[in-house]
Amino acid sequence: MKTFYIETFGCQMNAHDSEKVVGTLLAEGYTQVDTPEAAQLVLYNTCSIRDKAEQKVFHRLQQFKREAGHGKLFGVLGCVAQQEGERIFERAPHVSLVAGSASYTKLPELLVQLETGNRRVTGLSLDTEATFDTPYTRRDNPHRAYITIIEGCDKSCAYCVVPFTRGPERSRTSESVMREARSLAELGYTEIQLLGQNVNSYRDPSPEAWDFATLLAKTGEIPGIRRVRFTTSHPRDFVKAIVDAIDANPALCNHVHLPVQSGSTEVLRRMQRLYTRDEYMRRIEWMKKAKRDIAITTDIIVGFPGETEDDFQKTVRMCEEVEYESMFIFKYSKRPNTPALQYQDHIPEEEKTRRFLILQERQRAIQIRRNASYVGRTEEVHVEGFNVATQQWIGRTSQHKTLNFTDADFPTPSEGRTLVGQYTDVLVKRSGPNSLAGERMENR
Repeated sequence: MKTFYIETFGCQMNAHDSEKVVGTLLAEGYTQVDTPEAAQLVLYNTCSIRDKAEQKVFHRLQQFKREAGHGKLFGVLGCVAQQEGERIFERAPHVSLVAGSASYTKLPELLVQLETGNRRVTGLSLDTEATFDTPYTRRDNPHRAYITIIEGCDKSCAYCVVPFTRGPERSRTSESVMREARSLAELGYTEIQLLGQNVNSYRDPSPEAWDFATLLAKTGEIPGIRRVRFTTSHPRDFVKAIVDAIDANPALCNHVHLPVQSGSTEVLRRMQRLYTRDEYMRRIEWMKKAKRDIAITTDIIVGFPGETEDDFQKTVRMCEEVEYESMFIFKYSKRPNTPALQYQDHIPEEEKTRRFLILQERQRAIQIRRNASYVGRTEEVHVEGFNVATQQWIGRTSQHKTLNFTDADFPTPSEGRTLVGQYTDVLVKRSGPNSLAGERMENR
């Protein structure tokens, strides 16, 4: 029996890539196991956005270095594989497979090479004609499904490795996206998340020539689809038509993740982000004036080379002005092949940590205040699971907020009965910095 184990690092795109890899391996006669110890083939699907994620991968590989001599094979997939290429064989000689995300359609051929004894197999081409056509995908969630609509990035931000690891932007045809979305709806999936490094940069290459707002609206009209999400947006390509589409169709979730990275126009210029603070705030204003209450989340980098204390305070003030529902804060880390490596005025690590903690504390206060405003409201949640420790069901609102709740009539899962996958109304009774809590109301 051929067995494999896969561990995934990084974003939703990596998670969806792993679904494609798993589906392909199962189709090739492999069996998935739960631990690397039990597997003949151990795969790490990697992220290289931050140095910490990259180091985790090599730490994992080091843990099992001795096992390679006992018939166990190791593979590195994804962004670190594309970034480091064959250098991985030098750094971790027991690795036998190195393949980037554009090569997953060629996995069956790469597996044959492994099985015939080749111990340095690579799939590193960024020739992307077949990127979206992986024939097998094993969906990890029976109710929510990912659809990649655009791969790669043309923006060339000064700190980012994505253009080097994912290649240039290329979009699927609208017909291909809609066909997959309709197929998922027919299989019983009720929530779809459209994915792309810059998802709203989507440009339909077919004669239909849909833009992202049109694709989003059309996806929300598919019978059986209750919710449509998308991530991640680039502010440069975020147009008002996207907000209008969200306003027009309740199936489009009223949540937008719009990474700003800095509240200082000067830092944004050095980052090569292609917009100013004022241009970003104009997009925030569109959402604040929308008919629906749109939850806005973001990413922030602190300690980018040349960021002064005044620049940092502009970021703090922006966060307090926007009042983000949540925020991912990162300390700048040097990444290979990026323009920021050449900058001379790098910020000391202790100063980056200070700024990180200040922003984290301010954002926590904002989230406590924002979440408290939901108490007394009734929210529809998509039920995702049950927490045995707290004896609560776990749901997520359209605004992407976690809402844990109890149900007097259905306190726990039972034989053949569960709320998971259902949509139900919950009265919010308590709040914290990261989640809401409440009681289930009678179903509509």
